[in-house]
Amino acid sequence: MMKKRFPIAVIAMTILASIVSGCTSGNNEAKNTTGAEQGTPGKKVELKVWLTPQWKGVMDATEPGADYDSFMKAAADKFAKQYKKYDAKIKVEVIAGDQRDQLLNVNLSSGTAPDVFFESVFAMGDYVHRGALAPLTDIVDDAAKADIPKSYWDAVTFGKDIYFYPFQHNPGTLVYNADMLKAAGLEKYLGGENEIKTWTLAEYEQILKGLKDNLPKDKYSNAYPMAMFAVNNQGDTWNLAYLRMFGNKFFDDQGNIVLNDEKGAKAAAWLKKVKDAGYTNPGPESVSSNDANGMFRNQQLAISFINPVLFNNMKADMASGKSAKFDVRLANIPSESGDPLSFTYVVGASVFQNKDQTKVEVAKDFVKFMSTDPELVKSSKNGIPVRSSVVKELKDVNPLFAAYEANSKYLFNFSGNVPGYSQLREVLYPELQALFTQAKTPEQVVNDYQTKGNKVIQTNRESSVISQKK
Repeated sequence: MMKKRFPIAVIAMTILASIVSGCTSGNNEAKNTTGAEQGTPGKKVELKVWLTPQWKGVMDATEPGADYDSFMKAAADKFAKQYKKYDAKIKVEVIAGDQRDQLLNVNLSSGTAPDVFFESVFAMGDYVHRGALAPLTDIVDDAAKADIPKSYWDAVTFGKDIYFYPFQHNPGTLVYNADMLKAAGLEKYLGGENEIKTWTLAEYEQILKGLKDNLPKDKYSNAYPMAMFAVNNQGDTWNLAYLRMFGNKFFDDQGNIVLNDEKGAKAAAWLKKVKDAGYTNPGPESVSSNDANGMFRNQQLAISFINPVLFNNMKADMASGKSAKFDVRLANIPSESGDPLSFTYVVGASVFQNKDQTKVEVAKDFVKFMSTDPELVKSSKNGIPVRSSVVKELKDVNPLFAAYEANSKYLFNFSGNVPGYSQLREVLYPELQALFTQAKTPEQVVNDYQTKGNKVIQTNRESSVISQKK
């Protein structure tokens, strides 16, 4: 859904006028500690912590009174009881995801921004570039870096500094109806129930053809091999993955889009080819990701997109009888090279800049505590844990944890952490619509997307504090 946006330059000036002049590098800040060596014991410090709905309960949604604020309130209470530097009081508030930017913009302008925000990193990247967030590099130690794979740290690093503390992640994959593949005689392509199956691109094309030609029409009427959607920016990360299928790296080392080459055009042409061959749902230019999800649940699509939240919800609805039950399994997005394409939404806490540096200090102490406490980090099982130690301990609870961790070496950073990424999302789907309606050739699509996208990046780069540091 499109969200109201304020002019970046105006907001940036307002923010910078209300926060500490300039962003201090993590290397220049005092060493973080939760001991009594620093601070003023007894001095009251009140923090405001915001989060969007992530999961209910502390460890599980079945807990009595479980709600979206349960974990954060438990973390705040545990932190305050052991914290000696100050008398910390933490107020937790859950805000709707579709109100996030509007509420943050208003509160940033009035100097009342939250001290801590727990959210998906890709949704918060623009606030890093605008200078609204404090670096967290100084609160990350070697033990954390060793326990959390590098790909997750890359996702939270802007320039030379870390701005979010990885807590969990929400990886994107394909999901397939194993019963439909069996019915089409494609058993040899099935993966295990607790496996994220990797197909080569050639195998994937054979699967699509087999589904179209051999799926029994009497059992699966009005069904199509795979999902394709481009009506808006929702689910756009899967489309971004498809555009990388033939080896285009999408961003260069300077953070510019470089889709306009033979590999990028070949990927766009592939999207058009599978649509024209009848391998996708009709009219992807007018189909949303929500539509595709519904079609998959109704067994009108054999292969669709998924993330762990959607996957778990789907299986829960099947178990409760809310939706038809069938065999659902996971697969990676294929590529020409044979290595799968994998991406994820890293979720973690960030700290907003504040004129009151004591609040920044306590906020960072709290973020470090909630992100490293041996018991609290186990709550990441409500998503997918980023910590190898948690995966190892809880892999019997969810065998897919190990499969997701093994996929981490194939992750690509879909946003590139570029300035203006939220605006960049609005550039992609109109170009895909033009591709599917034959208004533009694949070559024109990748060229126009690159031109328009780089204009967005350059405009936002001019006001980005990260770009100015380079």
